[in-house]
This record gives sequence, C-alpha cells and structure tokens, in this order.
Amino acid sequence: MVKPTKYINMNGKLVPWHDAKIHVLTHGLHYGSGLFEGTRIYYNSEQDQTYIFRLDAHLNRLYRGIKVYRFDKDGDFDVSKDEMFKQTVELVRENNLREKGYIRHIVYRGAMYEVPERGKSGSFGLNPFNSPVDYAIVAFPLGAYLGEEALMRGAHVTVSSWRRIEHQSVPPSVKASGNYLNSMLAKMQAVITGFDEAILLDYRGYVSEGSGENIFWIKDEQVFTTPLTASILPGITRDSIMQVVRDLGYSMKEDNITVAQLLTADEIFFTGTAGEVTPITRIDHVKIGNGSVGPITKRIQQKFWEIVEGKDPKYERWLTPVYE
Repeated sequence: MVKPTKYINMNGKLVPWHDAKIHVLTHGLHYGSGLFEGTRIYYNSEQDQTYIFRLDAHLNRLYRGIKVYRFDKDGDFDVSKDEMFKQTVELVRENNLREKGYIRHIVYRGAMYEVPERGKSGSFGLNPFNSPVDYAIVAFPLGAYLGEEALMRGAHVTVSSWRRIEHQSVPPSVKASGNYLNSMLAKMQAVITGFDEAILLDYRGYVSEGSGENIFWIKDEQVFTTPLTASILPGITRDSIMQVVRDLGYSMKEDNITVAQLLTADEIFFTGTAGEVTPITRIDHVKIGNGSVGPITKRIQQKFWEIVEGKDPKYERWLTPVYE
C-alpha cells in the first residue's frame, strides 16, 4: 500500500498529493501512451542521508524512450534531463523522505481535447501528436516489492503461459506504460495460482524475465543473465549487479536458457528497482538447489545493500545525496 506524501510534481510544479489529477480524456489513459521510470531511494540513519540510486541512468533510459515514441516531436516535451534531475531531488527533499522508498517518473500524452494555452487541438483517436505531453514525478515510502519474506527465504515463482512481448511488435527495451499489460497478465496468473511472481518466455521459447524483474542464475559458481535479444528490459539494477558480480570476482555472462536448464541451476535470483535482489528458491514447486537462498546470491545481495545505503565508497558515483 502506498503511503501518501506531501507533494507530487505535476509539469514542474509541486502540488498537494490529493490535488494531482488528470482529465478522463487523457490520451495515455485510453491508449497507454506513456513512459515511466521507477527509481529507488535509500536512507542511511547513521549519516542521516537519503540516497537516490542511479538516478542519472534511469533518466537516460526515460529520455531514450521519449525519442523512440516521438514525445519530443515539434518541441512537445522540452524539459531537459538536467532539469528533471533537479526536480526529482527537490521533490524527495520537500517530502522529507528519510526511509526506504520509490520514485516514479511518468511522461504521457495528455488531453484529447483542445488546449489553446498549449497550442494543441487535442483530437480524439490514436494519433498522439495533437495531444500535449505532460509529466509527473511521485516519491513515496516503499518496502520490499515481493515482501520481506521473499527477500529472506526466496520467492516461489511460476513459468507463465503468456509470452513476453517481442521486438517486432513494440520495443521491450523501452519502459512504456502499454507494455505492462503483458506483465499484468503474467502477474495475475501467478497470484491466482498461489505464486509470488511469474517468469515469462520470449517468442522463441527461451527464458526472458519476470513480470517486472530481470533474472540471473548461477551454475558451478558462474553467474549468467538473459541477453537483450531475449525481449528483456535493459534493467538498471541488472546492469549494476553485472558490475558487482565481476567486482566480486565471479564470471559474468549473458546467455539464452531453457526452462529445463533453469530448473537445474544452483541458484537463481531476480533483480529490479522495486524487487531489488530477490532470491528464487522454487519454480513451479521444483526446488532450486537445496531449496534455500544460495551463498553467492547472499553475497551479492549483501553487497547490494551496502552500496545503496552509501556504505561502500567504491560505488558512491551511483548515489545522489538528497540533503546537503
């Protein structure tokens, strides 16, 4: 459950939480024409400091999506990345967030009706170019996405019958709102059948990713993850963990894998902004390894906590402090 904070940024202005509203004739609501980012914040009580984890990388991915979906056509969206960065830090500070939390950026096509002050006719229909581009930033407390128990004992997941969207339909590498209908179908199937999360296969039948997470596995002390060609989102946490794995001295490779091969892995874990580093100990009631969180996963997970809470100076470049 999301706990309301004081402010939400709507098009560059801080407005009270309950006043942050959009019209029912918003293009993004009808057609999924939005792009979003999820970014984590972490609090170090000893330093009394809140850190935003890899904000620059998240905004880089957001702005790549803006280009792909032509949100910047004719200057419709002219907020610079630097300005978005500053507004994000300001929002977290103004909400006085001193606990583990989450930031949601969303850029979306707005009114499907005439908006004279924005120079837009806002016609109804699939053509998005007549609707202005709006954006919002929300920051709020958020604990473990799959629950604290899953972080400690490991998630129990299922292989979904739904396939992950593929490159020739819509770009899975872009974090577009409409893409997540695909993830919702897999997630609902998992929840209804009693699992914590789902794993989707790509259009070829190889393992792709979770409904909102990338996937890693360990075999004979080598660490693997699925490649970009497996219709995955290029996760920021995925990229971070790949670097951490190498720094810890393990071999790190990208490779395709079948479900049968995955079931014989020694250890498996998810990575994601919301999901962080979540071990997987069962897939469709089959134990992974001995059915408990493996030693390499534990080591990676522990290093991740140290990094995001500002306890390892080697990775301070990944952290943006909120309070001066």
